[in-house]
Amino acid sequence: MYYIVTGAAGFIGSNLVKALNERGEHNIIAVDNLKHAEKFKNLADCEIADYLDKEDFLEKLQSGFFDGLVSAVLHQGACSDTMETDGRYMMDNNYQYTLELLNYCQNEEVPFLYASSASVYGGGGVFRESREYEAPLNVYAYSKFLFDQIVRRRWHKRNAQIVGLRYFNVYGPREQHKGRMASVAYHFFNQYRTEGKVKLFEGCDGYANGGQLRDFVSIEDVVKVNMYFLDNQHKSGIFNLGTGLAQSFNDVAVATINTLRNAEGKPSLNLAELQHQGLISYIPFPEQLRGKYQSYTQADIAALRNSGYTEPFLNVEQGVAKYVSYLSSAST
Repeated sequence: MYYIVTGAAGFIGSNLVKALNERGEHNIIAVDNLKHAEKFKNLADCEIADYLDKEDFLEKLQSGFFDGLVSAVLHQGACSDTMETDGRYMMDNNYQYTLELLNYCQNEEVPFLYASSASVYGGGGVFRESREYEAPLNVYAYSKFLFDQIVRRRWHKRNAQIVGLRYFNVYGPREQHKGRMASVAYHFFNQYRTEGKVKLFEGCDGYANGGQLRDFVSIEDVVKVNMYFLDNQHKSGIFNLGTGLAQSFNDVAVATINTLRNAEGKPSLNLAELQHQGLISYIPFPEQLRGKYQSYTQADIAALRNSGYTEPFLNVEQGVAKYVSYLSSAST
């Protein structure tokens, strides 16, 4: 029997492959599109049974090649670029592809865990898994939103586990290939290492410079939640996956810089001190993002907690410090 992980060479996918390996699972079919070949590095330290290109995988799936051979599908494959303007590509890659996998898993009675997104909530201030709070601002968010609606429509007819996880702002190891779509923690680390300072957006939507608030969640916690549902296949639903605590971009910058300063034997500084010394500066807010930007996100994790998940989440100070230490050791 095989675990199938789509988007396996990507950020979250490769971390899930590694987590399965740590559980002793090596019968893993890794599915991805290596058009951007550097992603292969995310799988170099992982053990898998086979790698398949997305198109080849779909052909084999539709032909019945995997029938009776799949333990679970962890579907992370998607175009996650919120600035992508080719709606036809986005809907085919994110919506139709996911629908094919859902149909297969239901027909074969295979557990299906898939990546949804906090972007479905748009600019609203309530982040609860309910239709009235969902208003996507771009076609990426719409592709995720629409699939969640399909799951809801089919909910009472399901015959195998279906879990949709609405990821908030995930950061951590194995995201280096994402370029501008990598987390702010990753960008802040590299900025400080190369320029000796960190640049944040100026304020918008009534927030002070660097004061926009997001629910930043460590990949470590994302993996734990996925493994929890894999271990509890009688539990289904669409769940927010964040910490439940909004923190500012300034908080991420402070945690990043102080971790690096401490590694050099220098004392930690507060935000005002870092600003005064020019270690944190601000750049104009991009015009192309106005009206398409979530200045505030905070996951309502009541549904996740009610499902029985009780593990604590790392906050920015804890999680970013661990991540920056990892990046530092990886770059030496």
